[in-house]
Amino acid sequence: MRPLAADLPALAAGGKAALARALTALETEPESPVLGSLLAAAWAAPKGVALGLTGPPGVGKSTLTSALIAALRARAETVAVIAVDPSSRRSGGALLGDRTRIVVDPEDAGVFVRSMAARQRLGGLADQVFPAMVLMRALFDWVIIETVGVGQSETEIADCADVVVFCAQPGSGDALQFMKAGVMEVPDVVLVTKGDLGPPAQRAAAEVRRAMGYGPDGGAAPVAIVSAQAGTGLAEALDLIATHERAAAGRGARRQEQGRDWMRSRLTESFGREGALALAPRIARVSDPFAAFSELHGRVRTALHGCLKNV
Repeated sequence: MRPLAADLPALAAGGKAALARALTALETEPESPVLGSLLAAAWAAPKGVALGLTGPPGVGKSTLTSALIAALRARAETVAVIAVDPSSRRSGGALLGDRTRIVVDPEDAGVFVRSMAARQRLGGLADQVFPAMVLMRALFDWVIIETVGVGQSETEIADCADVVVFCAQPGSGDALQFMKAGVMEVPDVVLVTKGDLGPPAQRAAAEVRRAMGYGPDGGAAPVAIVSAQAGTGLAEALDLIATHERAAAGRGARRQEQGRDWMRSRLTESFGREGALALAPRIARVSDPFAAFSELHGRVRTALHGCLKNV
């Protein structure tokens, strides 16, 4: 395999092939110093907005993603997609069911789609989603993250996206089943899919608005009806998303906290809960999670190995 791009300009100049190599390195050699430098540079130079699409299986997230890509490209905006798929029990890899429903032009340099396996994660995401999003956000105007869709566990998307969109569909009880404690606090925008069904979609939207009214913000998240098949409601949905993104206060602070959460999770994975607790004061002072993680992870591992020699 060709070497990774040496810096962010080289990554941008290398196009889809260079980005694909960097994303493969995230999965195969996540502690690569070159990759760490790329992530630190990308973290310091965010270009786009990370949009999280979440909701129950079968709600039409992949079809909606495809429609949103077309709508954004019509506005001359570039789009990257992370489609988090269920994992194969045999190989652990992505089953690719979602990616096959996302229709894009392979020759379009302004669109990039990547599947990632959820593996054992219950939050609808994969371990590599956050750093992958950071790389893509430095290169594209929009990064759409489509979760597996796992019900009330999918609140994890709020730790990764700038704007969270919850998708509900008519006639399935989503408004009651999925807008419960925890989930109902996550969305910034709610989209009722399959709007071409007519009255059932209108009823579902009304149910979601009532459910959102019981949330801590008193129903602050706007609700819109879309039909990816008919192409209706997409412009309104994008306007709602853009309005929320422009009005979001403290986005920088939110991103910093997301970075610290990612770092905390990775350190817990490597050194256990007690290790992460001991490192908590250091984590709280971090502004660049990728540079700090690389340095801190190496030092702790060396110290740990030194201590274990005496056990």
